[in-house]
Amino acid sequence: MSKRINPSHKKVWSATIAAAFLISAIFGAVFGGAISFYLVKESGNIFKTTDNSNRQIEIVSQEDRVVEVVEQASPAVVSVIVTKDIPIMEQYFEEQSPFGSDDFFNQFFGDDFFDSFRYQVPQYRQKGTEEMEVGGGTGFIVSADGLILTNKHVVADTEAQYTVLTNEGEKIDAQVLARDPVQDIAVLKIDRKDLPVLELGDSDDLKIGATVIAIGNALGEYRNTVSTGVISGLRRSIDVATGFGQAEHIPEVIQTDAAINQGNSGGPLLNLEGQVIGINVAVAQTAENIGFSLPINLVKRDLEQVQTKGKISYPFLGIRYIIITEEIQEKNNLEVDYGALIVRGQEAGELAVVPGSAADKAGLLENDIILEFNGQAINLDNTLADLILQCQVGDQATLKVLSKGQEKTVNVTLGEQE
Repeated sequence: MSKRINPSHKKVWSATIAAAFLISAIFGAVFGGAISFYLVKESGNIFKTTDNSNRQIEIVSQEDRVVEVVEQASPAVVSVIVTKDIPIMEQYFEEQSPFGSDDFFNQFFGDDFFDSFRYQVPQYRQKGTEEMEVGGGTGFIVSADGLILTNKHVVADTEAQYTVLTNEGEKIDAQVLARDPVQDIAVLKIDRKDLPVLELGDSDDLKIGATVIAIGNALGEYRNTVSTGVISGLRRSIDVATGFGQAEHIPEVIQTDAAINQGNSGGPLLNLEGQVIGINVAVAQTAENIGFSLPINLVKRDLEQVQTKGKISYPFLGIRYIIITEEIQEKNNLEVDYGALIVRGQEAGELAVVPGSAADKAGLLENDIILEFNGQAINLDNTLADLILQCQVGDQATLKVLSKGQEKTVNVTLGEQE
């Protein structure tokens, strides 16, 4: 006789089996996730879902991704060669006498008396010119019809000739379309079509520690040299020597430990998506692997202006000012602890308001305080310069100004910086 199962026992067994399946599923998911996390952490692999419908996953190592980015980007990176006509000097010798003219003595002692006293003096004279390479840097192609971005200091000499050397070894004459009057940025043009280009990324969304890749003409000799590192700092301010004891202040740069050498200037700093997030601009000479790049979002404005207007222009208000802080307020007994105080410079001729400028035409005066620009308060985190750069030449701007203890609204039409 077969045994019958008590209905109550049947329910217990069913519940037990269901619980076992649930616990197994949870354990498997947790254990599998832990193993996956461990593998990712230990191997540095990047997991990419290739098809959301069937959950297929492609595993790409960071090393493979770097290689892939370099292979894709290198054809669009060029060397910029600077040449100039240099005078050729030749040496010749000129005979001279310690007694000057021999005519007086010759009448008494004869023509040959002072021959032993004469000597040869080396002299130099120009004998034509020769085209020579006098500098170089790096650039990268950003449009298929031949627009190239680089640093302004790479192409600063207006009397030099510029050539780009492509990754395939082709030399092409280049024209400097525009030099940014403020930023260390320049735009070149070569006469070619259907060129490989680099995609511009978003430098406002960068994270410290993210992997980056630098490509450039290292030391002006080693074309398309690759180095890798991480973003080690954001929004740094640096002073770069420009010669003759002067320095250029460059704010808001990206700091990286990817090796940037002389000749890398103007080259791209790339993320692991192959997008340009900066233009390599400088390196700390007294440190090891501390380099700096201009954020690419600064460059987008220049590129758009060159493509639409054929030049780079900046809106200009025409004042000298300092940002007011609590310390400056207390020191100068001011009514407010924010805003831009219009002041003259320390040198003679450094006027507070530039004659004929937009500020002058609007009636702004020394010691006026601009509190707001187009409704935005001015402070150290939101400077007047930053707000002006959001405008274009010829734009109308509304200022809230504190003048002689009275607030007033001033409308200005921004001019163009010379």
